[in-house]
Amino acid sequence: MKSTLSRLLLIVIILSLVTGCFNQGLTPSENTQTPGPSPTLPGPEVHVTPAPDPESTTRAFLEAWQQDDYESMYALLSTLSKEAIPYENFSQRYRQVASQAALESINFDILSSLTNPRTSQVAYRVTLRSVLVGDITRDTKMNLTLEEGGWRVQWEDSLILPELAGGNTLWMDRYIPSRANIYDREGAPLVAQADAVSIGLDTGAIETDNLGDLLAVIYQAFGNHPGYHPNVLEPQVENYRQFGWYLPIGEISAESFARYEGSLSRYDGVILQSYRSRFYFDNGAAPHVVGYVSAIQEDELESFLRQGYAQDERVGRSGLERWGEPYLAGTRGGALYVLGQDNKPVTRLGERDSEVAQSIYTSLDKNLQIGAQRALAGFNGAIVVMERDTGRVLALASSPGFDPNAFEYTNPNSGALLQELYSNPNAPFLNRATQGQYPLGSVFKIITMAAALESGVYTPDTVYECGYFFEELSGVRLQDWTYEHFMRGDETPPSGPLTLVEGLMRSCNPYFYHIGLDLYASGMGGNVSAMARDFGLGNLTNIYGLPSEEESPGNIPDPREAYEAVINAIGQGETLVTPVQVATFIAAIGNGGTFYRPNLIERIEAPGEPPTYQFAPEKTGELPVSPETLLAIQDAMKAVVNNRRGTAYFVLGPWSSSNRIPVAGKTGTAEDPPRDPHAWFAGYTFAERENKPDVVVVVIAENAGEGSEIAAPIFKAMLEIYFNGQRATRFPWESSLGVLATPEPEEGEDGEVEATPEP
Repeated sequence: MKSTLSRLLLIVIILSLVTGCFNQGLTPSENTQTPGPSPTLPGPEVHVTPAPDPESTTRAFLEAWQQDDYESMYALLSTLSKEAIPYENFSQRYRQVASQAALESINFDILSSLTNPRTSQVAYRVTLRSVLVGDITRDTKMNLTLEEGGWRVQWEDSLILPELAGGNTLWMDRYIPSRANIYDREGAPLVAQADAVSIGLDTGAIETDNLGDLLAVIYQAFGNHPGYHPNVLEPQVENYRQFGWYLPIGEISAESFARYEGSLSRYDGVILQSYRSRFYFDNGAAPHVVGYVSAIQEDELESFLRQGYAQDERVGRSGLERWGEPYLAGTRGGALYVLGQDNKPVTRLGERDSEVAQSIYTSLDKNLQIGAQRALAGFNGAIVVMERDTGRVLALASSPGFDPNAFEYTNPNSGALLQELYSNPNAPFLNRATQGQYPLGSVFKIITMAAALESGVYTPDTVYECGYFFEELSGVRLQDWTYEHFMRGDETPPSGPLTLVEGLMRSCNPYFYHIGLDLYASGMGGNVSAMARDFGLGNLTNIYGLPSEEESPGNIPDPREAYEAVINAIGQGETLVTPVQVATFIAAIGNGGTFYRPNLIERIEAPGEPPTYQFAPEKTGELPVSPETLLAIQDAMKAVVNNRRGTAYFVLGPWSSSNRIPVAGKTGTAEDPPRDPHAWFAGYTFAERENKPDVVVVVIAENAGEGSEIAAPIFKAMLEIYFNGQRATRFPWESSLGVLATPEPEEGEDGEVEATPEP
């Protein structure tokens, strides 16, 4: 029976084949012997869907993991996997792995795959690169299931690492080196880990009879800092006393406190609290350079954990603390463990030791730096002191400053100090030396003089009649500074006929207005702006040691019409510069024409190790002027100080001569209506002493008046400190050295004395 059925089935098959051949008009033998493709039959085209590729799904899942794209990863899970683990738990699982492993990157290789009609398994090798312990490489497998025509991942913990199967977790024991210190050039600490004492006053408990003596002790304890002078503190105490409030004073190192502990402790109302932290000495020596650290905040914790930080670390937020973070924080290490369900270690996946951090030795002279900060007391402004022939920055001060210790939350005074800083309308965190953008005023005339001489139209001996007014531009009448003095009753006559060198010496506004208009009318209207850019203005100096975002480029406009050319020629209008830019081009004038990159770093080194960085002057360009032009500018700047008609002679001339410190410079008074003008002075020394390299000093005091009256005395003070170790000359606005004068009380209409606010 079975044999008969088989024969019948065979006959049917043969008949079907023969019928198919005849339907195409061929004999069976012809059909089997004809090579080539079968003819295309008319009818609809048939599309065959290729079988889905499980390796593509695996690759997409792992690539999304590389990008921390947990949503795309979760979208590739199977329905059962999504039911088993909600997205929040899924993403948190991967974030926890990334944080604990300090995950830097993920790499993978697909090894093989095995596919059945409805399931597949893909083998792959994954490498987790940890910042702290290095590479962790494992082979694992991904199971997939076919759903709605596509492969979906059957998720399990082992897809991350095989050791995590069953819900095991990762835990990193982090090895954190101590944060390194920051020093001045001679090794004096600017910031270090130290014991400190916060000082405050319970004003309601202070005995009135003892207040003067108490404030005198505080003033001494804080190193005679102007901000702690009794004249400054007493009004604050009286204001707080009427409410019985606590007045935060500040903090000093435990070492300094030991010398005054007995004196401070005997007064009622003095509150002393010890703490240990990263301590910034002298209430912030060079705070805008050194910067500050603060605790890691909740919203940034995950990012810092992945970088290898511990949760309770402080991180650099500005200045050198931020710029030097890779050096100061050291190289972290750790040991990465797998923990079981009982939170006990199951195995260790990797371990690496930490490496000691590297200290930063700045180029700053601490004594000079503190002197600069105190010279700016009472002003908003900046001072830059830089070696003329190297670019090494010796002092960089900005006022008002701030106390970086305010950011240490274990400091009992932290909250009050921060509130005071953030409510200060004078922007204490702004580094005015590198970020402050100001009109340069008459100091800019140096550049206009260079453009005039290089144009070929002017020579150093070209004479111009400098009167009270400039009236060469129709409908415009501009005045000279001599007229302003005349109107004040100084009986200052106009300067009269001046050579170009004398024009700079006298800072004659009409002469430089004339140059700006003359060049513009001659088709050379862009020459002054081009020269300014070639002098480094309008561009970052790229000062070494500060984050790039803590420097501003300023602005050098091209004149669009004659009036702008006239105004731009004396550094007004839309012209904006930074003090560090000015220091850089003044140094180039003084050293013979070479630009050096400003540099705040002397060396970077770990204890007992050779430096990884050592200062060396970095040339960045040359002044675009002839030797003859440069000599004329130098002669004019020397005359500003040494000629009796020079605008800085009465402040610097006799002093320079008697101290045998030759000086060249330029005063500047930059208009800032409706406020008072900015006071500038910029100059350099050429003493040629073996043990004291010549320096450039740039001073700006915002809205303070004339450069010769305000900035020039501060310039002189910087040279006194640099060459002689201390300031010897009292400022005109001081009652005594380092103490601001208290304004005299004024009488009201009824004859009573009206209170005048303290400076």
